[in-house]
Amino acid sequence: MPLSKEMLKILCCPVTKVPVKMLSEDKLKLVNELISKKAVRDIEGNPVEEQLSEAVITEDKQTIYRIDDDIPVMLVSSGIPGDQIENL
Repeated sequence: MPLSKEMLKILCCPVTKVPVKMLSEDKLKLVNELISKKAVRDIEGNPVEEQLSEAVITEDKQTIYRIDDDIPVMLVSSGIPGDQIENL
């Protein structure tokens, strides 16, 4: 079940407070392709190994946060910097 519009209105990056939006399917596919190539790291520099089923991205495209079991994981340590992904 996708996040409700009401939930998206209140969610923001825990660090910058920039609002988030759903990561589109084509961008999600792009990120997952890079994850499968071991080319994506989280904010702490650890490789991201698990594919994303859904995700939100800050409106400034700086950080991606995964959604697991319909719950946004808005932990700073698990954020994925957007600058490592071209054409995001």
